[in-house]
Amino acid sequence: MTKFVFVTGGVVSSLGKGIAAASLAAILESRGLKVTLIKLDPYLNVDPGTMSPFQHGEVFVTDDGAETDLDLGHYERFITTRMKKSNNFTTGQIYKSVLEKERRGDYLGKTVQVIPHVTNEIQEFVRRGAEAQAVDVAIVEIGGTVGDIESLPFLEAVRQMSLKLGPANSAFVHLTYVPYIAAAGELKTKPTQHTVQKLREIGIQPDVLLCRADRRIPDDEREKISLFTNVALHGVISMPDVDTIYKVPRVLHEQGLDELICMKLQQLTKPADLRRWDSLVNEVEHPEHAVRIAMCGKYTDLSDSYKSLNEALRHAGIHNHARVQIEYVDAETLTPDTVGQLAAFDAILVPGGFGKRGIEGKIVAARYAREHRIPYLGICLGMQVATIEYARHVAGLAGANSTEFEPECPHPVIALIEEWKDRDGSIQKRSASSDLGGTMRLGAQSSDVKPGTLAHQIYGPVVTERHRHRYEANVNYLERLQQAGLVISALTQTEQLTEIVELPREQHPWFMGVQFHPEFKSTPWGGHPLFTSFVKAAIEQRARQGGSTAAPQDKVLA
Repeated sequence: MTKFVFVTGGVVSSLGKGIAAASLAAILESRGLKVTLIKLDPYLNVDPGTMSPFQHGEVFVTDDGAETDLDLGHYERFITTRMKKSNNFTTGQIYKSVLEKERRGDYLGKTVQVIPHVTNEIQEFVRRGAEAQAVDVAIVEIGGTVGDIESLPFLEAVRQMSLKLGPANSAFVHLTYVPYIAAAGELKTKPTQHTVQKLREIGIQPDVLLCRADRRIPDDEREKISLFTNVALHGVISMPDVDTIYKVPRVLHEQGLDELICMKLQQLTKPADLRRWDSLVNEVEHPEHAVRIAMCGKYTDLSDSYKSLNEALRHAGIHNHARVQIEYVDAETLTPDTVGQLAAFDAILVPGGFGKRGIEGKIVAARYAREHRIPYLGICLGMQVATIEYARHVAGLAGANSTEFEPECPHPVIALIEEWKDRDGSIQKRSASSDLGGTMRLGAQSSDVKPGTLAHQIYGPVVTERHRHRYEANVNYLERLQQAGLVISALTQTEQLTEIVELPREQHPWFMGVQFHPEFKSTPWGGHPLFTSFVKAAIEQRARQGGSTAAPQDKVLA
C-alpha cells in the first residue's frame, strides 16, 4: 500500500516548498524506498503552457508530453523516478473533469458541489498519480499557501484522504516562514503560529514544521513554536538559507526529518546514505576551473524562467570541475553596435522562447558567435535564429525569417509545417500518422544522427530528447542551406524534421543549435552530454584567448 506525505505552505510563497519536497524524497530514496512526487496547482489554467514565464517561471516538459509546473524539474533532478502527466494537475483540470462528468450524466441528476464531487475528483487524481508508478511513498505538494481561497478544495481533499488512509499511512509537512526583524534584532515566530492555527482550523494537524529563515533557528525559538503549534519539538525543523540547493537533503537529514517520517508511516528501512550528495556539494564548492557564459534571452528579470537551463549548465560545470558563471544579456539590447560586449564571454547560449520581442538581438548574438568563433549553443528558438542568421548572411537569402515573426517574409526558412510549399505552390501535407501541424510538438522523440558530426560525437547514432515548439526548419530550404555549408546533423526518425544544425569543425570550434530542450533531462549525477561538451568548449575557448581557467581559491559555488 502506498503511503502519502502531504506538503503544504504558509505565510508567503517562494519559500522553496518544491525543493523541500524533492529533498525529502531524495533522503527517503537513499533509504531504499521507491518514491514519487505529485504537484497540485490551485490555478484555473488547465496547464501552465499558456502562462507567461514572468508570472510562473519555466514550463517543464515530461517524456510523455505534459506541460507542467517547474517543480517537476526539481523532482527529476533529485530522485530517479521520472515524472509523467499524472504527476501534476491543476484546479482547471479538476473542474474540467467534473464538468465533463456532469454533462455525461455520471452524477445521475445530483447537485454537483465542491464537497463531495470536486474533493473526490482531487483524491482520484492523487491516487492515479501514485498508482502510475507503484511506489512506497508518494509526496504530494500542494501549491499556494494556507489561507488562499484557491487552495481550500485541495486542503479539504487531502484532509479527507488522510482520514480514510489512517494515521500510519499519511503524514503532513508544513513549510512556514520565520522572519528576522533587523530593527528588533529578533526572529519572529508569530507568522508561523498563525499559519498553523489556520491549518488546524481546516482540520489538519501538521506532523512536521519546516521553518524557513535566513539563519538557523535557535532551540528556544523552536520550543516556542512547538508549544504554540502542538507539534512535537523534534518535528520543528530549522531550514536556513543555504548557498546551494544540493545541501538541503543533508540539512534535513541531520535534523531527523526522514527518521520522523519513516516512524510516522511505519516504514522499516536501511539508514540514509547521502554520500553522493556530500560528494556533489564538495565538487560544487571546490571547482578547478571557471567560465563565463552569456545567456542571451528575453526573460532576464527572473531566473525561474530558465530554471532547468541554469541547473543543466551547473551540472555540466560539476562534470567539468568548473564553476559556471551565467550572466543574462537582454536580447532586446543587442544590436550590431552593442554586440561587442559578448567578446568578454567564453561561450554564448541563446535559449528558447516565443514571440517576436528580442529576436533580432538573438540573431545578432548568433552571428557574432559564428564570426568570432565563440562556442555557441542555441536551444529551440536559439537553433531557429541561428538558421535564420546563416540563411541571411551566408546562404544569400536576404530577408530570411520565421513566419512566427514575419508571416510574409520572402524566405520562410522557419515555418509551421502547413506553411511549407512545393515549388509549384501546393502545400506539403503532413504524414497521416502525425498530428504535429500548427500544434505544439511535445514530449520525447528520437532522431538519427549523422556520422562524423559533433552531434554524433556527443550523442552517438540516436538522440532522444523532449520538445516544446510549433515552428520547424522549412524542408524546402535545407538543400540551399547545406550547399552554403550548414550541417544538418540530426533528423527525426518519423518525419525527417530538422533536430540539430551545426557548423563544420574546421570552420568553428563548437557551434550547434538543437530544436529540442536537452535541459529537461539533465541531473546533477549524470549531467547531460550536450551541456558537458558545451562547457568543456567554453573552458577551451578561455584558454585559447589567453585567460586563466582556474577558479578563485576562495569558496565559490555554482
